Amino acid sequence: QVQLVESGGGSVQAGGSLRLSCAASGYTISWFCMGWFRQAPGKEREGVAFIDSTGRVDYPDSVKGRVTIFRDDTKSTLYLQMNSLQPEDTAMYYCARGRGLYCVRSASGFGYWGQGTQVTVSS
Repeated sequence: QVQLVESGGGSVQAGGSLRLSCAASGYTISWFCMGWFRQAPGKEREGVAFIDSTGRVDYPDSVKGRVTIFRDDTKSTLYLQMNSLQPEDTAMYYCARGRGLYCVRSASGFGYWGQGTQVTVSS
């Protein structure tokens, strides 16, 4: 069955960096859109980064230039490199698999989710 397991979260100071990982199993990672979402307490889940089956990436303006999504197909692992982290980046970060080859930015376009990894940025 499809499983997504995130790791790499933690606590950093503003301006710091983190790399999140998502180990995928039960399917071929390059055959589907993959995405990273985050959710802060009291806020809606929002998309952070997306990569489709062709390798095309997409970022919302809120994080563009500070995050990079990439995958290692040989390890069936998705990554999110985050730089210049700010307190507003504090949230639970989730890895998700899309429903098809291409990505939509909405959470409704994703059918499988990991358990999440917490990122806390202090000022």
